[in-house]
Amino acid sequence: QVQLVESGGGLVQPGGSLKLSCAASEPIFSLSTMAWYRQAPGKQRDFVAEIRSDDTPTYTDSVKGRFTISRDNAKNILYLQMSSLKPEDTAVYFCKLDPPKYAINWSSAWGQGTQVTVSS
Repeated sequence: QVQLVESGGGLVQPGGSLKLSCAASEPIFSLSTMAWYRQAPGKQRDFVAEIRSDDTPTYTDSVKGRFTISRDNAKNILYLQMSSLKPEDTAVYFCKLDPPKYAINWSSAWGQGTQVTVSS
């Protein structure tokens, strides 16, 4: 199955920026819908953004205009550019891969997460 490895998290001040990356181990990446989720301490895992195989993005309302999701199919890497960060963006960020329905030999996969802390 696909392995996903996130990187790029860290500590940033309010108003700052970070760029997260998620590297996939298999080329099914380019045919898959990729997404970012986040989970704050004591809370459920919430949807942040997704990008379809045709590069159509979708965002949750709280990050619209501040976050940008993108993908590099040649490198099998998903990105999340985060700007104007707020303390409430603090969470562990996970990437998720959903393969196309016709790819019956592949299943959805999650990365291990990367911590983002927004604090002064």
